[in-house]
Parts: sequence; structure tokens; C-alpha cells
Amino acid sequence: MALGIFSTPTPSNEPVRSYAPGTPERASLRRELDRQADMKVEVPLRIGGRAVTTGRTGTMRMPHDHRHELGVYHKAGPEEVAAAIEAAERARPEWAALSWEDRAAVFLRAADLLAGRFRDRLNAATMLGQSKTAHQAEIDAACELVDFFRFNVHYYRRILEDQPESAPGMWNRLEYRPLDGFVFAVTPFNFTSIAGNLPTAPALCGNTVVWKPASTAVLSAHYVMDLLEEAGLPPGVVNFVPGSGAEVGDPVLASPRLGGVHFTGSTEVFQGIWASVGKNIAHYAQYPRLVGETGGKDFVFAHASADPVAVGVALVRGAFEYQGQKCSAASRAYLPESLWPAVREYLADTIPGIAMGDVRDFKNFMGAVIDERSYAKLTGAIAEAHEKVGDAIVEILGGEASDEVGYFVGPTVLVTRDPKYRTMYEELFGPILTIYVYPDDQFEETLRLCDETSPYGLTGAVFARDRAAIVRATEFLRFAAGNFYVNDKPTGAVVGQQPFGGSRASGTNDKAGSALNLLRWMSPRTIKETFDPPRDYRYPYMDEA
Repeated sequence: MALGIFSTPTPSNEPVRSYAPGTPERASLRRELDRQADMKVEVPLRIGGRAVTTGRTGTMRMPHDHRHELGVYHKAGPEEVAAAIEAAERARPEWAALSWEDRAAVFLRAADLLAGRFRDRLNAATMLGQSKTAHQAEIDAACELVDFFRFNVHYYRRILEDQPESAPGMWNRLEYRPLDGFVFAVTPFNFTSIAGNLPTAPALCGNTVVWKPASTAVLSAHYVMDLLEEAGLPPGVVNFVPGSGAEVGDPVLASPRLGGVHFTGSTEVFQGIWASVGKNIAHYAQYPRLVGETGGKDFVFAHASADPVAVGVALVRGAFEYQGQKCSAASRAYLPESLWPAVREYLADTIPGIAMGDVRDFKNFMGAVIDERSYAKLTGAIAEAHEKVGDAIVEILGGEASDEVGYFVGPTVLVTRDPKYRTMYEELFGPILTIYVYPDDQFEETLRLCDETSPYGLTGAVFARDRAAIVRATEFLRFAAGNFYVNDKPTGAVVGQQPFGGSRASGTNDKAGSALNLLRWMSPRTIKETFDPPRDYRYPYMDEA
């Protein structure tokens, strides 16, 4: 038992390393990339602290070199899921009873390990398995995940300090219990940091977790499990069960002990989870908490007063970094006629020079999209746009693609005369940006179009030098984006600076990287203690005059 009220280390954002030529981090990362590329890893399940193999395996490949196998992972089925739930339930009482500072210490240690000797390992696995460049891996797998660990501890401590007032003769307390059941964490391929945060944010609050990683990001998730175990996470607190959505998800969602779902992925899958929970609602021991960050159709909206170069850079970075595979990526833009010629010139000059290829070549700005299915969806949309040139489509910039070596889809700009063209509202999750050019005198009408065209509400950006235009856009687009940027691209939220999440079809807006998210993994209990209880049931008003 702790004999003190402890403060926690004041967090600051992990510095981003440059990996510039001649730096020690560049040489170190290159060595780790070579080491991992020469390996074939066998990834087991982790249930109750034990490595479990099933014999049912999937292959891990480099998206930018799809003939290169990184290894295999074992897939969980209903039997392993049942064992994972049992392990989580078995571990829950002891983990929840552990003092908050002892739980926090595990994740603070994980942060320091990741900032140090695990950094290259996670970055290299993210580069090879998810086709991220060195910079994109660094800001994700290293810096953002370190930030999640450190800032979550800071926010958790602040929440615990929030206590009720006490009247004379009593002591009121608020106890921040974990949920009464396990948490199901379902994580995406595109961010290793999200994969690390979704199971650990609930765990910090005293919950135990069943974690299903994306099948296309098992390698980096496997190393996150190594990191957590090295940091001292007890067996059974996080149980790692890769596998198909149905074989893992269906038995988890059917369990009466389900306490919550922490999800990042597609809108359709999250809606399916919500429907399953609704169907099973009478069978749960408690109402499960549903926290989800899903799709986006994120916008850049420019006013006639905007700086065209700033708009052009934001479009290139916002739409094409990590091949547009960010839920926050810019995928539609609204540009005024007077600004469009300068922005078009910038895009036409820049796109042919964007280097794309194997992420181990540090000259490349882009890698490959994640898999064959994504490649087919994206190239299908580009082919459809080519068929509509002269009709809905005015012109196409870029758009080259090849899957001979890797799943490469080049930066693509579609210019449309139809603001309701399908790529203006449908999420594609790739490097395709659709631009609608509007008459300068239809600023407010086009703001309304932006707000109403897409079902999503995740991120968006407005560019203007005219302050009145910024104010008007901010008001019109209040519910169009949960993360709203002024004169900046709509990607790159930083833990502790821009809590992340959106609403509408983009999720529950529970703001990962903030106290708001942690509160979802707690079930507070109010305790009132009276020091000298009444000894007579009667009240003064009952006395005779």
C-alpha cells in the first residue's frame, strides 16, 4: 500500500528525430531494417501471458514488395477467444486492486523503453509491414505512442484528483473504478500508436483487455506486446488475439462479461459492432461502453484570400503522406476560381516529382498502399474517373499505378465540376484528392455544400488571410470536423495538443490523447461517510409549537 499522494512526471511531447544523412539514428534504423528484412518471424497469440500457436496462420508481407514475406502469425478462433476472455477476467481483480501509481509505472516504463532501445524495432516493423517512410514511422510508432503512454498517466492522475465537496459532518469521495467487465480493443493497420493506445488506455484505468490487431499490422503489434511485457505488464491484462473479424469479434461480442469496445477502423465495421451489442443488450452484465473512431472524408476549404502556396503544400502533405491512408487525410478540397490557377500550377509541378517506392530508400516520400484489396479499390476509382473526363471530371493529375512489385498508387488529383461526385463523399483511404472549384462569390453556399456532402465529421481545414472568412467558415463547419485546422493541413494531431476524434459517421468523438477518452474506461463510485449519524428519526419540523 502506498504511503503518499504522488505526483507524476510532467509529460512533454517526444522529440521527432530527423533521420537526416549522417545522423546516428539514420544508421541505427538502417541496421534494424536490414535485420528485420532478413528475418521470418512467427507471431503467436498471447493469452494469460502464454504464447499460443494454433496452426492456422496468415502471412505477413511487405506492401511495397509483396513477394517478400516477413513471417507468419497464428490466428485465433472461438476456442482461443474464450481462453482470452477467461484470462482477462482472471487477471482483472488483482490488476484493478493494484495501486494506480503501480499501474502507471508500467506505462511510464514502456514509454522510456520505446523512446530508447525499442524505438528502432517498432519503427522498422512499421516501415516494413505497413509501408511507412522513416518520418511517418517515427511520428507514429515512436513519438505518438510514447506520448500516449506519458500523457495518459498525466491525465489519469488529474482525473483522480477531481473530488466532490464535503459538508460539515461528512466526507464525500469519488472512486474511479474500472468497468465491470473486460474491454475489447480492435485496432487498425495504419497507426502503430493507435494499436498501442487502444488496449493500454483502458488497462491504465484498471481494466483488462482482449486485443484484436489488424491482420495487415500484426508484426508491429507483436513488438508492442513485447514492449508491454518488458515494461512489466502482468499476464492476462492484455490478451493478444489476431484473427478474422468474425472468428474473433463474434464470440467476444456475445460474452456477457463485455464491458466496453475501444475501436478504430471502418464505419461499416463499427456500425456492425454497435448492432451486435444492441442485439445482445439484454444478455450483458452491464451496458458496454462503445468508443469508436471510424471513417473520414476530410476537407480543405480555401477562401479567395488564402496563400496559394500554403494551400498547395497542405494538399500535397495532407492528401499524399502515408499514401493517404490516414483517417484524417485530405481527400476533398474546395478552392475558389481566383486561387485555382496558382494552386493547380503548384500541384502540376509537384506531383510528377513525388518519389514513391520501397520505404527503405529514404528518398521516397510515399510507399505502397496496404494490400491488394485497397489497390483494386483505388485503381478502380481512378479508372472510373478517366471514363468521366469531359463529363463530371474536368481533368486528372497523376494517377499512375502498378502492382508488379508492390501495391503502388501514385498521387492523384481529380478535378470535378460536380460537387456531389462520389469521390467527394465516399471514403477511399488512399492518395486520391478530389477538387471542386467554386465561384468566388459563392463562398457561403460552398461552405454549406462542404458541410452537407459527406456523412463524416472527422477533420477539416480552412485557409484564409481574411479573418472574417475564417470566422464564417468556423461557424458554418462547426459539426463538419471534430478536429478543425486554420491555415494548416487536416492531419498530424499531436497528443496533448490536439485531442483527436470526430462525430457523425466518424465515430463517438471521445478524443484519444485526452482525459475525455480515459473517462470512458471508468465507472465512478460515490462514497459518503457520515462521522456522527443521527440518533433520532424525527425532524425538527415535527416538534410541537
